[in-house]
Amino acid sequence: MSTRSNRMLSLLPLLLALSNASAGEDAALSPARAGIERQEIRAQLMPRQFTTIAAEIGAKISQLPLREGEPFKAGQLLVRFDCSMQQAMLQKARAELNGAEHTHKANRRLAELDSIGQLELNLSQSAVEKAAAEVGAQQAVLAKCSIPAPFTGRIAEQKVRNQQYVQPGQALLEIIDDSVLELEFLAPSAWLGWLKPGLGFEIEIDETGKLYPARFTRLGARIDPVSQSVKVAAAIDGSFPELLTGMSGRVRILPPSQL
Repeated sequence: MSTRSNRMLSLLPLLLALSNASAGEDAALSPARAGIERQEIRAQLMPRQFTTIAAEIGAKISQLPLREGEPFKAGQLLVRFDCSMQQAMLQKARAELNGAEHTHKANRRLAELDSIGQLELNLSQSAVEKAAAEVGAQQAVLAKCSIPAPFTGRIAEQKVRNQQYVQPGQALLEIIDDSVLELEFLAPSAWLGWLKPGLGFEIEIDETGKLYPARFTRLGARIDPVSQSVKVAAAIDGSFPELLTGMSGRVRILPPSQL
């Protein structure tokens, strides 16, 4: 065996020792970074507000002014029903109220002349109150004949069509407020030592392949002892028209000490 080979063999234990020491030092200096880099946290974009618009009465739809994807403002008409029958019922209730009021007025005059007893007068008063309640009930029904937008947003899904008859409780529209896109995901509970609302991070969206700034908005109220994780919420920090509800991506964040 050559002298050079002998030297290499004699240096091999020293090189292995230095390599192991270096690896151990790296693991000791950055265990948090190593753990985070191995863990992939996924998150999905969600609208700030979303709800299902449902019918409160049984009627035929007469107007659906917006289509899927179109924007709307708070208070704008979303659905209108054909309520000709309900309008006729209101007119009938008002006529009955008018007749009851005239009867009660006449009975008060007769009571002053001692021509009728107190019972008849009380009954006519009750008839007025009953008719007034019926008018109020019919007015409440008519108020449900049009549905305004509860907030500014967009039509996510249209479940019915114009001129379709719907039943009370039937879903009509899915609407969302995507002016601010939010994220909800599970973070390691060990992060609670430094994770605070307002802290910024980035998320890489799969559909666009780009990084976007985000900021934590709130932390969960309890920790899952099995997974040792906590639910957190964040919001995209800025306006990016290409982002849509339902897109998902990978959260990129490191503890402040590891940045």
